[in-house]
Amino acid sequence: MKFLIIKKVSFAGRLKFLGSIAGLVMLLFTISSCDKELDVKTDFPFELEVMPVPKSITKGEKVTIRCTIKAEGIYEGTQYFIRYFQFDGTGKLSMGNGKMVTLNPNDLYLVPEEVFRLYYESTSTVTQAFDVWISDTKGHEQKVSFQFNNTQK
Repeated sequence: MKFLIIKKVSFAGRLKFLGSIAGLVMLLFTISSCDKELDVKTDFPFELEVMPVPKSITKGEKVTIRCTIKAEGIYEGTQYFIRYFQFDGTGKLSMGNGKMVTLNPNDLYLVPEEVFRLYYESTSTVTQAFDVWISDTKGHEQKVSFQFNNTQK
């Protein structure tokens, strides 16, 4: 049996051989698990940041609410919408950076920019409370609640 050559291989040599086999196996698994299609993420959650507002308001007074939409990623096709519902007191909520739009409760409006201002004007002499919802085209939604106590002058 001239063709069968048995060599004594050192421990380090066996370890090197096993390491190279393990590397080849991992490479094969990696290559075989690759998908040929590019996975582009277009769905990014967002947070609505609101600057502090006064706790009290009088009838006829207008409060500015500064808002910023902070998304985890940027996707060009994402649009944001706003709606609100007032459940205590009465008042008017409007939005605008130049051209003012008065919002009707429960109606959906397009938010033109990620940094915007809301203006709340009190029309009653009682405590006023309302919720504002911001949603995007991917189904994410954020709710912010506001409450203003009435202070009569």
